[in-house]
Amino acid sequence: MSESDSLPEPLVSVIIPSYNHARYVGRAIQSVLSQTGADWEIVVVDDGSIDDTRAVVAKYPEATYVYQKNQGLSAARNTGTGVSRGTLLVFLDADDRLLPGALEAGMCSCAANPDAGFVSGRHVRVDPSGETIAREENPQPDSDHYLALLRGNYIGMHATVMYRRDILQAAGGFDVRLPACEDYDLYLRIARDFPVSIHHQMVAEYWIHDSNMSNDVGLMLATVLGVLLKQRPHTSDDPRRKLALEEGISIWKKYYSHEMITQFNHGANPKASTLALISTLGRHAPWELVSFLKRGIRGKARSVAGRILPPWARQGIRRILGRGYTPSVGRVGFGDFRRLRPISRCFGFDRGLPIDRHYIERFLSREGNLVRGRVLEIGDNEYTLRCGGNRVTRSEILHAVEGNPNATYVGDLTQADHIPSNAFDCIILTQTLHLIYDMRAAVKTLHRILKPGGVLLATVPGISQIEDGVWASVWYWSLTKLSARRLLEEAFPSAAVEVEAHGNVLTSIAFLQGLATEELRPDELAHHDPLYPMVITMIATKPLS
Repeated sequence: MSESDSLPEPLVSVIIPSYNHARYVGRAIQSVLSQTGADWEIVVVDDGSIDDTRAVVAKYPEATYVYQKNQGLSAARNTGTGVSRGTLLVFLDADDRLLPGALEAGMCSCAANPDAGFVSGRHVRVDPSGETIAREENPQPDSDHYLALLRGNYIGMHATVMYRRDILQAAGGFDVRLPACEDYDLYLRIARDFPVSIHHQMVAEYWIHDSNMSNDVGLMLATVLGVLLKQRPHTSDDPRRKLALEEGISIWKKYYSHEMITQFNHGANPKASTLALISTLGRHAPWELVSFLKRGIRGKARSVAGRILPPWARQGIRRILGRGYTPSVGRVGFGDFRRLRPISRCFGFDRGLPIDRHYIERFLSREGNLVRGRVLEIGDNEYTLRCGGNRVTRSEILHAVEGNPNATYVGDLTQADHIPSNAFDCIILTQTLHLIYDMRAAVKTLHRILKPGGVLLATVPGISQIEDGVWASVWYWSLTKLSARRLLEEAFPSAAVEVEAHGNVLTSIAFLQGLATEELRPDELAHHDPLYPMVITMIATKPLS
């Protein structure tokens, strides 16, 4: 046994703040008791509860109970930090739960990234009955995590994070002045000054119920904007950070304004009175308030205008009130799109990041935890290295023709007997299948060369221009979500296939014109309309037996 093998495992402190959550806290404690592969302690901080929290925690002798007068979530977490002994810290809200192996996954990631201020994993959302609603879909960055956090909170759930105590304390802990978003604030402060890392493992359950703090969207909007504005002094000298901050402010304003208006329209939040809505949006998101009021004016005026105004006058009023109108025949403004030649014929590469690549890279980043072991990629191994990192033990390349000195294999996927069967843990196949006339044969080959349990990550074009260079002579197909699924299901079990369509009418038009990702707003890129599939992404897993 080496000296390093004899060193004790670091202690992980799981800190559970609880305020009147006696009905949940036992479940949270149980989820820690089920952890293996880690030396842990449990500290429950009762933040002035008036329910039976103390009695519930007393049933678990493994948990240390600490009581304090009600001071808020940030203060409770800081108290837990001070009482705990671990070099690694996890903060689990009393109404959530860790998944088996969560602490071990975090510890392994910390060991692999010894300079990281914190590491984070992924989570699933669970409804009050215990049914999984959805897994987290936030895009996971591979680099410059501070830049990504300025644009949005890709972490999404606090219990997925494992901190190093010394760095958390150096950053000043949780800001007790914040009524919400205190975790997001801490992520930003740490990621600004220290490297952080992502391990992509599913480690926690976020339980959705009526008392979740995030349901108070007015509070969330005001607080998240305040958190981001604190970063302004740290971004003013860096154009990329400054742009990311402004994008983040815009995205959060649109997101929470939409949530506020939705709650208001459905009567889902008793606090969402007309006065409260106007006051909050007027203070924090005035343009969203103007848009909301315009829609209200349009709705009330439409019936009157329809009776007394001629069509040309109605169109004029709609144009003045905003873009949400349908122009009459002959009244469409084409602008720069009124042309017979596209703005760019090279997919936007000459203007920035092509729009289809935005969706492809977002997909591969999100599924990066599947890029591991022995990986085969087509053409080169850029995405293997970028998304797989140290999870990849062997990177190989398939190239269609001779001449690539880095290629491990040369040949056609429809005639690939020289590629061994059951060999690869992951295959990355981006924008390639449409260049193969016999796609069915290619998919059978992909299934054959995957190991049992191996995963195919593939993308194909939907709405797209056709390349006029080297691939013009073999550009055979464009697919839909339905045709892509049917194609994969001929080789893989239906339950092992996941297919998504990405894009909308605006991104499709912009892509056909050759515009770049940088020329569209984040909210325009994030909207997906299934009737305008620009890129199709696919995940297919080979059964273990």
